[in-house]
Amino acid sequence: MSGNSETLREILLRAALKHTCFTLDLTVHSMDIHHWHFGLVKGYGYDVFNTCFRILVLAHFDIDGICASKILQSLFRTDHILYTVVPIKTRTDLIKAYQQHAEQIKHIVLLNCGGCVDIVDILQPPEDIVFFVADNHRPLDICNIYNADQVRILTKLGDDEEVPAFDDIFREDESDEEEESDEEGGKRQRFDEAALERRRARRQWEQQRHKILFDYTQFSYYGSSTASLMFDIAWKLSKDSNELLWWAIVGESELLMSDRIEQDKYLLVAAELQNHVSRLNHKSQDEQPLDCLRITFEKELQLGLYRHWSLVESMRHSLYTATTLKLWTLKGEKRLHELLAEMGLPLSQCKQKYCGMDVALRKELQSLLESKAEKYGLDNLLFASFTLSHGFRSKYSASDYVYATLALLETSDDERTAADAFLDVTDSLSITKLSLLEKGIETSKQQLEAVYRQMQTFLDMNQVISAGPFLYATVIEGTPDAKFFSAPHCISLLARFTLRAHVAVSRSKKSRSLPLIITTPDVKTMESNMCLVCGIPPVSEESPRNFFGKAFEQAADKTGSKAELEFFDTNIIRLSVDDRSKFFDALISLLS
Repeated sequence: MSGNSETLREILLRAALKHTCFTLDLTVHSMDIHHWHFGLVKGYGYDVFNTCFRILVLAHFDIDGICASKILQSLFRTDHILYTVVPIKTRTDLIKAYQQHAEQIKHIVLLNCGGCVDIVDILQPPEDIVFFVADNHRPLDICNIYNADQVRILTKLGDDEEVPAFDDIFREDESDEEEESDEEGGKRQRFDEAALERRRARRQWEQQRHKILFDYTQFSYYGSSTASLMFDIAWKLSKDSNELLWWAIVGESELLMSDRIEQDKYLLVAAELQNHVSRLNHKSQDEQPLDCLRITFEKELQLGLYRHWSLVESMRHSLYTATTLKLWTLKGEKRLHELLAEMGLPLSQCKQKYCGMDVALRKELQSLLESKAEKYGLDNLLFASFTLSHGFRSKYSASDYVYATLALLETSDDERTAADAFLDVTDSLSITKLSLLEKGIETSKQQLEAVYRQMQTFLDMNQVISAGPFLYATVIEGTPDAKFFSAPHCISLLARFTLRAHVAVSRSKKSRSLPLIITTPDVKTMESNMCLVCGIPPVSEESPRNFFGKAFEQAADKTGSKAELEFFDTNIIRLSVDDRSKFFDALISLLS
């Protein structure tokens, strides 16, 4: 694996020294940094210079990937490196983007995409094209890891990833001279004990290889944040800033809020980010300009968008408080009112927007909730996080940014393309585009309300059904809120909300150990007969490892179902509605 030890930091350093690593023309015309921009044409990127010497950046449709691309673009601009950014949703997008730019590109950076597929095999690139892979999806494809010629893995591989040894997966073919001979020699070879032994050994090695690869690939999960990796590079290049640090924090926060990282791992990363916060924000507020960007490390409530909503609505639509207090039930509603009364918070204050609450109550809100948390089973109501302030403007938490940007990314507006959504998210991460962020916050409220309504419908109508080895629920075609769920993040949030709510009210102890599959009509595509399928692990599983990616693949192969395994998050697929019944039967058989 020594061939993949080269880091992007070293590459950028050489580029800054005008090394020939990138074969880039660095003697570009100077330009006003305020006029720098990148655009998208028909969903694909173009750069601002009329030149073919540039780097292709393929960024996945997730917040961590977009934050990583923002940091990387900042580094490229600093070193006058030309680049093109292309948003990538699926494997087909990856292939199309490569084919469109292949003739002009020699170096490609993949952010949160491409790491889990044999990139050389699916793209068939010339030998002089090099891929730099920074992908938080796991497990990484074994061919990418051991391809020292064309693939550079930038991502840190954890000790728990158990990458198979090279000799267990790759083996030189037997010599043609031993396998081929004339007819007479072939007859003699059939009785040659040494040849038989070699064939037997090879069969055993292939069986062992198959088992090792199956064990390595049977679960999909996530590694460390790619945005954090890019910030680490910027820091080591002495090109970091508060803005770049904030993007790294937002990327890391997305992994936590999407249940893609364990709590203990997040705390370790948060401690590292806190050190950077202290380093870059050591001056007191009196010493800094009023319009200075300032990041603070502090405890945060697990209440979605509460600074931009009313306290009651935020508690009702936040997964943690809603499922712990069972707020969709009359008893749960009563407990919420009791909690607010014990804290001395008038209901009239809690039902108006947070910014309109009494200033004294706002200041004491966190301590009041913390004092009553244990009594109401809200032990994990607070978590370590970060907030951003800019002059006298509103304060935003990292979770606010995650909610808002995810809502912008999965917009349900028919008039806006995926490329438009990608650009909106990219712009909303800039402190000068707070109007876009506010738009995302309002859209996110609508998403959270839709998820809550659908979860309540599932439970009220007893639509969460046990299929034996798993639970499943289906969003009925024609449901008004179905437009929200035809996107990976929103259907994943609906699945997590539904499973935790079901477990909270279920009388069966077994429900905690059962995974859940959600299906919803795919209303965002022209094919009306397709549905989106999402599988998540049981609530009893502390690790976010997910076996549905492999299970979906095997069920589709076994039944010949019309299934599109296109997403890089392999626990989500598109499936023909006509094949859904036999597909589920195959899953039951596989998982029983």
